[in-house]
Amino acid sequence: MKIRYLYSHLNGLEFLLIHKPELWNEIVDAITSIEADRFKKLSKAKGRTGIEIYDQKQINKAFQNFLIPKGWKDHRQDYFFTPDEELARETMTMTIDEQKNMIEKNGRNAFKGFNQTDFLKDGVAIEVQFGKYAFVAYDLFVKHMAFYIANDINVGIEILPTKAMQLKMDSGVSAYEKEVYNVYRSGRNTPAVPLIVVGVEPDTKEFNYKSEDDNSFWEKNNTNL
Repeated sequence: MKIRYLYSHLNGLEFLLIHKPELWNEIVDAITSIEADRFKKLSKAKGRTGIEIYDQKQINKAFQNFLIPKGWKDHRQDYFFTPDEELARETMTMTIDEQKNMIEKNGRNAFKGFNQTDFLKDGVAIEVQFGKYAFVAYDLFVKHMAFYIANDINVGIEILPTKAMQLKMDSGVSAYEKEVYNVYRSGRNTPAVPLIVVGVEPDTKEFNYKSEDDNSFWEKNNTNL
């Protein structure tokens, strides 16, 4: 596969290139190591039955097979929450046991929740998001920021298919172009966490197209990164 687009939010890429270039190189190597055309299936969706599409589950597994041996691991953050605003704010920075005890001590129910990211290594989190579009907004505006506030990460990375690739996948999958637009329109400082949003697609002749997007950050700068 190849990186077609890349957006650096709050200097996420710049941070990696200066402080952890080896991690960025591993991410690029993971993407370029995957031969997406090896992972195809026949669609069962209504109106598309029998059409050959990319198998996102197998592509996700290919990322796992590359990154896990290099020390990237999934990461889970458990917590207890309550609708009581004052109590919720007071317990946010506590350990999970302290949260539960404090909430229950104040006569409220302690509801358990968690955030989990696909891959974490040395303060960098990666979400390979080839699933339903609703999950992407949660990643970008909630999950990465929760890990950042907890000092678990310094940068969050969201890997998405481009629109061209999305059209050859199951229905309900989001695309880089749509999700990065949501980041643009949220303002320069929202979400308040350094991010790298990456648009990927198969590195095959079918995707060697020209368009008005060819002046993207990645197209202009990848030879220098």
